[in-house]
Amino acid sequence: MKKFVFISDAAEALERIMSGKRVGGVLFMDGDTGCLTFKAYNRKPQQRPQQKLLRYLEHGWVKESAQRIRVFESLPKRIGAARMISTLERETREAVDVIVEQEFFGKV
Repeated sequence: MKKFVFISDAAEALERIMSGKRVGGVLFMDGDTGCLTFKAYNRKPQQRPQQKLLRYLEHGWVKESAQRIRVFESLPKRIGAARMISTLERETREAVDVIVEQEFFGKV
């Protein structure tokens, strides 16, 4: 049995197929015409604004996004628990200083 499929935006879908990409979409029976119809999804990558780096830390960084101040720390296990704790405390104080400078002086 042969079925004909109506493709909305056929030129755009064909262009994507010819460039080697897959075309995702939905296949449905159109209620008005009764034809089998394929509608391609128009997927676009999400564009996020870049985060502003406020300061590099010894084992991480402090960044500012549109809604958050982000602090990242990554410590090696080999330095031991006592040194990890002191390093975390020291770098947390430095991150707090960066935030205070940003708030009061508007710069880093």
